[in-house]
Amino acid sequence: MTVARHYLMHAREGSEAALESALRALAAAVQPLPGCEGVEMLRDLGNERRFVFIERWADVDAHKAAGPMLDKRLFEPMMAALDGPPEGAYLDYLIG
Repeated sequence: MTVARHYLMHAREGSEAALESALRALAAAVQPLPGCEGVEMLRDLGNERRFVFIERWADVDAHKAAGPMLDKRLFEPMMAALDGPPEGAYLDYLIG
């Protein structure tokens, strides 16, 4: 059963481009991991500081197993560009 790992993030003022770049690098690193079924990255049209990052996984266990495979240095530019911690949740796909 495919699940989504959803993250809602806000860039620090003036760090929108840095956050976008960091998320692109993260997406490129996540996509080839075992169990990953894709990544979506969105920016709010009405608030360019608000980003949504969605990872699709075969299941929650696949997502949890993939975490240790990521180079933790990938997160440094993202964390530096954020205005507070990301909000995250696992979601079930009801349609799609």
